[in-house]
Amino acid sequence: MKDRLIESTRYIILIAVIGSFAAAVTLIVYGGIFAFRTIIETLASGYVSSKGMKSLVLSFIEVVDTFLLGTVLYIISLALYELFVDDSVQVPEWLSIHSLDDLKYKLVGVVVVVIGVLFLGQVMTWDGQRDLLGYGVAASLVIAALTYFLSQKEK
Repeated sequence: MKDRLIESTRYIILIAVIGSFAAAVTLIVYGGIFAFRTIIETLASGYVSSKGMKSLVLSFIEVVDTFLLGTVLYIISLALYELFVDDSVQVPEWLSIHSLDDLKYKLVGVVVVVIGVLFLGQVMTWDGQRDLLGYGVAASLVIAALTYFLSQKEK
């Protein structure tokens, strides 16, 4: 009886699965709407300039960042479901997660890409006044630490 009760508590993780899945869908849909809206507004304005191009590129970097964050939340949702509820979900092998270490490994890879995209956004909006070097060094240190973390897992 006690074992069955403890075993069934794993289903409480469904709250996290549903919440992170809903957040992922929301971000991906929002990013899609933002992308299409940006395209429509750009085409409708008919205005072309280098300043407009930089603004457009920045908008699309933000869209990609939104999609990446949505992807992270989707991976978390799927991984938690696989780990706690049902590990027989049919997913591609590269998305299959069998342990918390697998989840951490996949998330670190996506986080590195997100940091790179965020830094690219900073570069695109750099006004020559802010200290971009400090931001770049901080991003590099985080990426280096995460890379070290991944290398230790492989050992």
